Amino acid sequence: MKSLTKQKNALKSRLYDASKIDFDHLTFTGEQLRALMIPLVIQTLLESLMGMVDSMMVSNLGSAALSAVSLADSINVLVIQIFSAFAAGATIICSHYIGARDLKAANAAAGQVMISVAFLAGLTGLVCFLINRPLLGLVFGAVEPDVMDNAVTYFSYTSVSFPFIALFSAGSAFYRAGGESRFPTIVGVCSNCMNIAGNALFMYAFSMGVGGAALSTLLSRMFSCVWIFLALRRDTKPIVIRRYAVRPDFGIIKKIFNIGIPSAVENGMFQFGKLAIQSSVSTLGTTQIAAQAMTVIFESLNGMAPVAIGTGLMTVVGQCLGSGKVEEAKYFTARICRDAWFALLLNCLIVYALARPVCILAGMEPDALSQCLSMTLLITIVKPLIWIPSFTPANAMRAAGDVRFSMIAASCTMWICRVMVTTLLIRAAGLGAVAVWIGMFMDWGCRGVLFTIRYFSGRWLKHSVI
Repeated sequence: MKSLTKQKNALKSRLYDASKIDFDHLTFTGEQLRALMIPLVIQTLLESLMGMVDSMMVSNLGSAALSAVSLADSINVLVIQIFSAFAAGATIICSHYIGARDLKAANAAAGQVMISVAFLAGLTGLVCFLINRPLLGLVFGAVEPDVMDNAVTYFSYTSVSFPFIALFSAGSAFYRAGGESRFPTIVGVCSNCMNIAGNALFMYAFSMGVGGAALSTLLSRMFSCVWIFLALRRDTKPIVIRRYAVRPDFGIIKKIFNIGIPSAVENGMFQFGKLAIQSSVSTLGTTQIAAQAMTVIFESLNGMAPVAIGTGLMTVVGQCLGSGKVEEAKYFTARICRDAWFALLLNCLIVYALARPVCILAGMEPDALSQCLSMTLLITIVKPLIWIPSFTPANAMRAAGDVRFSMIAASCTMWICRVMVTTLLIRAAGLGAVAVWIGMFMDWGCRGVLFTIRYFSGRWLKHSVI
């Protein structure tokens, strides 16, 4: 017993030095942490739930429609994740300034994030709109004609929405940097409810099919973007966006890009890897594509709570490091990783319990349903064992400015472990869609080892953000 206690104390001393922390005056109290994390968890869970409802509604249009949306969304998610990385960079930089009590610099950085994201997202949306069919054909090759036609329709609408979702992500990041996540959650929930109502109206009342689902997505993203930026004009929070503040300052933009570009490359490589995998899955036929599409939704849903907690961790660590409290940053990293694990375990169990009724309500064909449930069970068993070290501590490292290591490590494990293994298992071994998850587990395991070594080395704290 004494030996076990010594081991626990030794581990704690490596995680953080308690003697250097003033626990009576922490940067974040327990109440403030809950106020930051709980709305984030609610927002991400509801977004995933709404996404699942959206998929169920599309599924009722047939397997071809669900497969088309899945293929188009593979590219949509790639673009959105890249701009989410820039939003995360905004959170990190602004939270450092707020921790240092420099609100003027925080507001200046926010203005530069806005113009940078607006320009890049607008350009990306325009290009994707103009070359939608060739792009889909290049990525996925020859697919069934009805699937491709539906995918082109869906992608045409959603590409127009890129600037709006990118700016909403940036606006939400400005709120999170100040420790406020409740209002973006309200906006996100209202937007998602609007999307579901729009689906019912356009898909069924107006018989627009997949195009109706895409139009509803576009309108809901426009709504959320306008609402959050109108709110950011009010002087009620640390960050305020004013017309006069939005002028290019390439010194600040460089700082933003130093954080945002490696994170965007990491997210981009991750999504490109998923596209490479999807191109192999697309050869398996409509049944396995549909089963894989629904399993991806379940896997996304059962990780939403810890993903949200990890997002909040960037704000906490950013403010701690901005105020020079290194040991406190390490303490919160350890504490929040523990909370994220409990959230993940509960999340996985709930999603697995709901998987069968959801598939039945979605009207999935029996073969697709059976394959989906088998893959979801496998994920439920493995994910709580290896996922947290692979993702949550990396958010603390990014908040400290250690973005290049995360980019290189995650990109390498993604392509070597996940993409190569999955491609070989599908195309050479004929293993089917389950190969995707075998490759993913290998990726998580290797990534977790690399991030754990990096954390305990302390080298992630040797960077300067502002």
